[in-house]
Amino acid sequence: MATTEKLTSSNKIVDLHCHLLPGIDDGSPDLEHSLQLAQDAVAEGITHILATPHHLDGDYVNHKADVIQHVNAFQAELDKQKIPLTIFPGQEVHINGDLLERYADLLGVDEAKHYMLIEFPHGSVPAYAQRLFFELRKQGTTPIIVHPERNHELQENMNMLYDFIADGALAQLTATSYIGGFGPKVQQISEQFVTHGLVQLFASDAHALKGRKFALREAFLALRAQHDQAKVDQFEQNAEDLLNGLPVMAKGYSRIAEKRKKKFFFF
Repeated sequence: MATTEKLTSSNKIVDLHCHLLPGIDDGSPDLEHSLQLAQDAVAEGITHILATPHHLDGDYVNHKADVIQHVNAFQAELDKQKIPLTIFPGQEVHINGDLLERYADLLGVDEAKHYMLIEFPHGSVPAYAQRLFFELRKQGTTPIIVHPERNHELQENMNMLYDFIADGALAQLTATSYIGGFGPKVQQISEQFVTHGLVQLFASDAHALKGRKFALREAFLALRAQHDQAKVDQFEQNAEDLLNGLPVMAKGYSRIAEKRKKKFFFF
C-alpha cells in the first residue's frame, strides 16, 4: 500500500534510474524479484519509472529495440497484477568513444532523446568525456551524469563536476547516497553537490540487491529537512520534465571550496 503522506506538491515521484526489468542485467534476476521491486516502488509513492538497464558497460548490452520489448512485456504484467506503476524504456549508457556511431541504438530519458543518462567508469572520468558531451549536445542530446558522487575521480576533484555542469550537462544523484547508504564520505560529497547546485535530481538506481532499494522517500524527507519544500519540488519537477523532454537547466550552481593542504616546515 502506498503511503498517504504528501511529500511533493504534485503528489508524484518520478524515478529516472532503476534496474527493475527481469533478467537483462544485474538489477533483477527474474520476474518475481521485478514485481517485488515494483511493489516497493509503489509503497514509496513512486508513480512513474524509467527502466534503465546497463548498456555497453563491458558486461551488458541492451539494444534499444530489446529494451522497448522488455518494457512492454513488464508493463503488461504490472497491469495484469494491478500494480499502479507506469514504466518507460531507457538505458544507463556507459560512456564509450564510439557513442555517436551507436547513437541510433541509444535510448534517451525522453522519446526524442533530448536527454540521456551517461555513466562514467567508477574509478575515473575519461579524458574524451568533455569532447563527447559537446558532440552529443550538437546532436540535441544533453548528457545527464549518473551518480557522480560515487565516481572516484569526481570524489577527489569535485569541481570537475562543476566544469561539466557549466558546459551544459546535468547530473543525477543516487537517493541512497544522500542518506548515507554508501558511507559517510559519499554522503558528505552528495550534500555538497546538492548545496552547490551541481545535481538537479534524485533517482533510486534500485536493484534487487541488499542496500540497493529505492530510498527516494527518505532522501526527499532529508532534502526537505536540510533545505526546504521548494527544493524537493524542484528535484521532482526536474525528473518529470526530463521524462517529458521539457527544458531543464542547472541553476544557481557554484564551485566547491577546496580544502587547503597544510604546509609543513622542517626548519
